[in-house]
Amino acid sequence: MRILSRPTSEGDAAEDWAVDAGAADIATLDIPPSAHRRRLFAVDVRFAVRAAAAGAWQALSVELNGVREWSRRIDSHGPIDTLDYHCRRELDIGQSLRIRAVTQRGGAQRMRLLIEAEEQARP
Repeated sequence: MRILSRPTSEGDAAEDWAVDAGAADIATLDIPPSAHRRRLFAVDVRFAVRAAAAGAWQALSVELNGVREWSRRIDSHGPIDTLDYHCRRELDIGQSLRIRAVTQRGGAQRMRLLIEAEEQARP
């Protein structure tokens, strides 16, 4: 897991969280709560495969705090293909976020499963 920080306009360090699960079929990223401020995160999940057979397909489901937020299954196109999910999630003071990505594939080889969450400036 990678954790980065950078200063915000309020003087606090903005948070960047990431987990690269490589060729694993499941990845989980836990963002702990803040006791001092509300935060807004841009969440990106990317699943990459290499098609190994005709009719190859890939599927990705994303859960936020245990609730399925999104799920897709698509045919793989080209020798390398990705399935991506993007959202924003606001966290109140004391609220954590667990992002879980679950993948499936048929006729394709898993290459990479990546979850990133970058803190954004709140309007």
